[in-house]
Amino acid sequence: MVLVRQEIGDVLRDYRLQKAMTLRQVAGRASVALGYLSEVERGQKEASSEILASVAEALETPISVIMREVGDRLAVIEGVETGSVVPDTLPDDLVAEFDADLAVR
Repeated sequence: MVLVRQEIGDVLRDYRLQKAMTLRQVAGRASVALGYLSEVERGQKEASSEILASVAEALETPISVIMREVGDRLAVIEGVETGSVVPDTLPDDLVAEFDADLAVR
């Protein structure tokens, strides 16, 4: 079974190490207990969205980037092709439909 918390922890650790930051530095900047952040990174604790946002800010990385990386890793584990799951663009006819609808309002 895939544990999302494990992937989130792995991604947070990877970004922290890429930034050459210690666990103590990130915990301090995020106002999160050092032990708790350590457990999150090891996949032992589920972090709330507020904690994830604080840690992302401490890492100076948008939460969307972190969550996209988590999603991409989960897709690999599940054997899903990431490019075919969510389109990067909307079809032109759908965009035109929304544009016309907004112009009427």
